Amino acid sequence: MSNSTNNTIQSFWVALGSLSAFGLAIVSSAILSRYLDKQEYGTYRQIIFAYTTLLVVFSAGLPKVFAYFLPRYSLAEGKAIVKKVSLVLVVCGLIFSLSLYVFSGVIANILGNEELAYGLKVFSPVPLLLLPTLGIEGIFSTYKKSIYIAIYNTLTRGIMLFFIVWPVVMYEANYIYALYGWILASVFTLVIALFFKSIPFKKIENIKTNLELKDILKYSLPLVAASIWGIAIKSSDVFYISRFFGADAYAVYANGFINLPFVSMITSSVAVVLMPIFSKQFHINKSDNTAVLDTWRNTLKKSAILIYPLLIYFMVYAEDIVVLLFSGDYKSSSNYFRINLMLNFFNIIVFAPLFLATGRTVLYARVHMYLAIAIWVLSYAVVVIFNSPIAVAICSTSLSIIKIFIFVFLASKILKIKFLKFFPMKQMALSLIQSFGAIALVFIIQYYLIDIDNLILRLTITFVMFGIFILSTGKIFGINYFSAFKPLFNRKQ
Repeated sequence: MSNSTNNTIQSFWVALGSLSAFGLAIVSSAILSRYLDKQEYGTYRQIIFAYTTLLVVFSAGLPKVFAYFLPRYSLAEGKAIVKKVSLVLVVCGLIFSLSLYVFSGVIANILGNEELAYGLKVFSPVPLLLLPTLGIEGIFSTYKKSIYIAIYNTLTRGIMLFFIVWPVVMYEANYIYALYGWILASVFTLVIALFFKSIPFKKIENIKTNLELKDILKYSLPLVAASIWGIAIKSSDVFYISRFFGADAYAVYANGFINLPFVSMITSSVAVVLMPIFSKQFHINKSDNTAVLDTWRNTLKKSAILIYPLLIYFMVYAEDIVVLLFSGDYKSSSNYFRINLMLNFFNIIVFAPLFLATGRTVLYARVHMYLAIAIWVLSYAVVVIFNSPIAVAICSTSLSIIKIFIFVFLASKILKIKFLKFFPMKQMALSLIQSFGAIALVFIIQYYLIDIDNLILRLTITFVMFGIFILSTGKIFGINYFSAFKPLFNRKQ
């Protein structure tokens, strides 16, 4: 089996796990949006935001070390590394839980929501239970067992969905019941994660590794700094919208400012699979970057031809999709959805594995620091000048796009490769042209020839028509959509 084929198969399993995780998250949001009023739902989303934000800080960059170190050590040593890092994550989880409980009032004050303090105290046991579960993706992608990532994500997210939604639906429409469900689901997730982490090392004898904790932290701690600044970039609009426009406005923003599921599915799977590959390539041959560039371009080309058509369709039918997911009360969330979709055209460029695999975590952190300072200053200026949450979202999206090109420029300097060589420009341009032509035909047919009132039926028919136009005209534009999936069905080469 060729490396390209194997990478595609591994990416597929990671992508499937990401899709199931994202899909279940969307389902839970869709259900809770209908059972909770905007104030309660906004508070619930603020708790999740506070957790995910602080998670990056308290996890100390440790989940990333698996994909960096494991490819460089034997399987037996890998077992010792996983145990060592997992124990540190337990300690980090304990500190995280205590901090969330003690500083709940401070966080509530920052986000301008008094009710948030009580919710955070209820939620505080969750980090202790979930931090030791981190790192599954890095472990299984390293050992080419990504199918377990799909199984794990689907299983644990399904448990999460059931325990979060069921109490709200069956007993009382109160976000506190959803938080109790989080805690119970986290207990099951911890047990499952500990079992899964042992799978690659069955019948492997315990041996000591010469990789010391100080070496691990030397690599991971700059990632903490990068993560903190990365969070600052992502959270600026969350803070300003919550603080200046209230929980109701944040609820509308939260339901709209989401990635297209397939984008998250593909980009996250690409990042997970590329990290150990790049780490091994740079470790073996530090001077020849041909293989790295070929892998990068091939991955970007496949991502573009799969993602761009979907982005175009969802841009046109954003309002219908948001109403279908979250009800007519969140119709205005479609504005945020379209804004974030613009970012998705660019964030298919996955640059993080390259910087992390080369060990340039300090540079990675420094760039994020400068960008974080810029976004907070600019977002405040936008609030003062425009007094609009939409303007805040546009500002953060624009800077996120700029960030991507800055990192690609730095990558070109590191690898001594011309900037434009990173992009398969022809394939990306042809995909966009074809997608715009196909959606124009669909819209003309739907608007002028068939009038469909039923929302689900309208989306189903237009999506099927769009898919037929895309697949049937692929040959004209020199795009073979089936080639991206061929390795999944043809494993022997």
